[in-house]
Amino acid sequence: MTVRNCPALFVAAPASGQGKTTVTAALARFHRERGRRVRVFKTGPDFLDPMILERASGAPVYQLDLWMGGEDHCRQLLYEAAGDADLILIEGVMGLFDGERSSADLAMLFDIPVLAVIDGSAMAQTFGAVAHGLASYRPGLPFAGVFANRVAGERHFRMLAESLPPGVTVYGWLGRDADITLPERHLGLVQATEVGDLDARIARAAHALNDMNPALPPMAIFTAPVQPPVTPLLADVRVAVAQDEAFAFLYRANLELLQALGAELRFFSPLDDDTLPQSDALYLPGGYPELHLDRLAANEKMLAAIRAHHAAGRPIVAECGGMLYLLESLTDRQGRSAAMAGLLRGHATMQDKLANLGLHEVGLPEGTLRGHTFHYSRMESPLVPIARSNGAHAGRRGEPIYRVGRLHASYLHLYFPSNPLAAARLFAPSLSSLSM
Repeated sequence: MTVRNCPALFVAAPASGQGKTTVTAALARFHRERGRRVRVFKTGPDFLDPMILERASGAPVYQLDLWMGGEDHCRQLLYEAAGDADLILIEGVMGLFDGERSSADLAMLFDIPVLAVIDGSAMAQTFGAVAHGLASYRPGLPFAGVFANRVAGERHFRMLAESLPPGVTVYGWLGRDADITLPERHLGLVQATEVGDLDARIARAAHALNDMNPALPPMAIFTAPVQPPVTPLLADVRVAVAQDEAFAFLYRANLELLQALGAELRFFSPLDDDTLPQSDALYLPGGYPELHLDRLAANEKMLAAIRAHHAAGRPIVAECGGMLYLLESLTDRQGRSAAMAGLLRGHATMQDKLANLGLHEVGLPEGTLRGHTFHYSRMESPLVPIARSNGAHAGRRGEPIYRVGRLHASYLHLYFPSNPLAAARLFAPSLSSLSM
């Protein structure tokens, strides 16, 4: 068994909203500024936090999800990172023990010590009780210590630290500071490219780390799984990938799998470019098209190019926001509507209420793929779905899958490594070239 060692911390919290991303970004930049190579991962299917963490660490950020990718896939990502990193940081999701495959499950599986971020802004001695519960709730959980966030000042921090039970270490603290807070909107944090002073915010947070020990955490052991090689089923296939402020919800693992399958990726902007790059297939990921209605609708040359691509019978994979872009129209929260590409019959409207959220699996003609859904829009279409997804948890509403020729569209964000062969079939220019 091939083994690599690397210092690692699993940054978790008792609940969402405690400031995990801010603290993880601050720690990444803190160590990066000391000449260390830092690799960061995000637990779960989140797109937005990784954008922030990439800016903080200066390195690619991948998602770790035991349900979407499987244990071997997660193990391989960590093993590869351990080969060139001086420190690995993993940001958890929700509360430490929340979910059937929780942050605690992941930390225990890979034996990575947990650093619990606790919002101490409205606490005194109760801080110690929360820390004690996190450290002792699950026997065998590797626990490094706690980090106090949004602290009023030195005196407040000392009060919090003195409340800790024996054996629970305080790692450091950050004060309340609007200049390091990361802005949010309905799907989570605002995209990194939209925060003009993001680097300054991260740097300020890194420099504000108090009582921080610059020493690295203990070594974690990472083993390489045995995985079958990827066959280059998409050799010489050119895939045009939309990537800009309107379409940015891309898993790095998806893009790298397409490349491993032999595809050549060509990026373009539906907002700014007037034509598609020469390509055999098109990938329209999710994002925020509703925030850019006028620019998307006004770029008629791009819309015409996408219609021509579809008319030529070339594959299109459109996910969530990418699907909304292909409808007849899209209406934002303020009630403003704009015409879209019109390749899919139907209309969508943004709403204040969450429409669907969760991990899903779907059986397609190409094979079974896993992924997740998270959207506030509601779509109305006369199209008959070819399939519906099934939630990882009972009782979740499935998402319809639409097909018009070689156009595949759904609210689902697919995780391609869950089934590389099925992913290759979605993008293959000729279905006869792949064994079905």
